[in-house]
Amino acid sequence: MQTKETIVKGLRAALEHERKVNLHRYPIDLRFVGEDLVVTGEAENIAAKKIALEIVGASGGIERIVDRLRVAPAERMGDAAIRDHVRDALLQEPALSACSIRTRSGNQMETVRQVALEPAGEILIEVGEGAVTLNGQVPSLSHKRLAGVLAWWVPGSRDVINGLEDVPPEQDNDDEVADAVRLILEKDPFVPAGQIKVSVHDYVVTLEGLAPDEEVKRMAEFDAWYTFGVDKVVNRLEVQRT
Repeated sequence: MQTKETIVKGLRAALEHERKVNLHRYPIDLRFVGEDLVVTGEAENIAAKKIALEIVGASGGIERIVDRLRVAPAERMGDAAIRDHVRDALLQEPALSACSIRTRSGNQMETVRQVALEPAGEILIEVGEGAVTLNGQVPSLSHKRLAGVLAWWVPGSRDVINGLEDVPPEQDNDDEVADAVRLILEKDPFVPAGQIKVSVHDYVVTLEGLAPDEEVKRMAEFDAWYTFGVDKVVNRLEVQRT
């Protein structure tokens, strides 16, 4: 049986070996608290965070993983500014027009939009140390995934904890994920969704097609990583040469 020290040492070696994690520039702290392994630090981007957690999750001998790993934001923002941007993004999204929107800051609750339609959803937004938490109910898994990505798109967001429930509950599957990723790519004004083919197998998303440059290729990949339930992204997009 491995000791906790041996587990941590092996995980550090695995993380150092993974180029996308870039452990030397973005260090990750691993330590056991009781039987739980707490993962803290700041990852370079969403792909690095998800890959690091996948490596940690694949290790044996860990009772529970506590994810406190955050993503380096595109722009440093205070929690109030992040909350306002997430609120506005959800308010402006037509697909979420049947959802009431509320925000919470400490003990202060504000109803931003009240929807009386039946059935209606309700989204509660909270932000702490750059991490956005979404709770409440939405009409479908696609709505849950879309709301989560909209929160990720706010430049100051360092993490998104998507606790939204789909009511009535739906059976998730690869087709649901593929539809959600296609929808999100279509919503992204910087990504040529019509030139990208999305396929999903066992919650692994594969992107194929064309991107105008390396930056857009990365943006499309990050959109897939932002999507709730995605385990891995294989980016086979080819950059168009002029």
